[in-house]
Amino acid sequence: MNILVTGGAGFIGSHICEKIFNTYRNSEIVILDKLTYAGNLFFLKNIIKSKRIKFIKADIIDYKKYAKFLKNSDVVINVAAESHVDRSFDNSLLFTKTNTLGAHILIQKSFEYNIKKIVHVSTDEVYGSLEVGEAYEDFPLKPSSAYSASKAASDLAVIAHHITHGLDTVITRCVNNFGLNQFPEKLLPRIINRCLRGESLPIYGDGKNVRDWLFVIDHARAIDTVFHDGKIGETYNIGGFNEWK
Repeated sequence: MNILVTGGAGFIGSHICEKIFNTYRNSEIVILDKLTYAGNLFFLKNIIKSKRIKFIKADIIDYKKYAKFLKNSDVVINVAAESHVDRSFDNSLLFTKTNTLGAHILIQKSFEYNIKKIVHVSTDEVYGSLEVGEAYEDFPLKPSSAYSASKAASDLAVIAHHITHGLDTVITRCVNNFGLNQFPEKLLPRIINRCLRGESLPIYGDGKNVRDWLFVIDHARAIDTVFHDGKIGETYNIGGFNEWK
């Protein structure tokens, strides 16, 4: 089969690309990425030179640049997103443009081109902050930042296309990722780098908020599992069972 991965040169996307490259050895993979500060072809160094890989530098919104590749795809895995909550405070429209409008365009064109399956990678941030307990897939969406709001909107666009057009879609919502190739602005690499430099550590609130942490390679494995065994139209939370204050 032919697989299109958007955001495939980013932190999470690159690990997903490597996973599916090694799993589906008769498949061709088109990797789409606009190579912002968080995307880097070096992350794909183990697979980028293969004849089975085609890289397209393009924005998810500019579908004309990748339309012919989308038409020839069987599966779309959408990982493209602006993803840092703090950055969304200062430039919320960029997040809406990429995460909401970009995803909507991709989903609409996938319907027009009769794509067989779409895996839309989202975030647990769409549930907002919980005082106690855990969020399940049927929890109400209560985004609390421009980032989470833009992702929640894209999730709803995916759901709407499944209900209205019968598009074969699956949504995943993961907890905080960590691992190789993560941009230094994220919490764990930021803390580690500041420790190495002997600098003070940024603590939000009283430091007692709990987050679940997911190893990025486990996330890639989970995406493959959902791609294989996920039910059409369903949403799957992906946790790390690794909670820390």
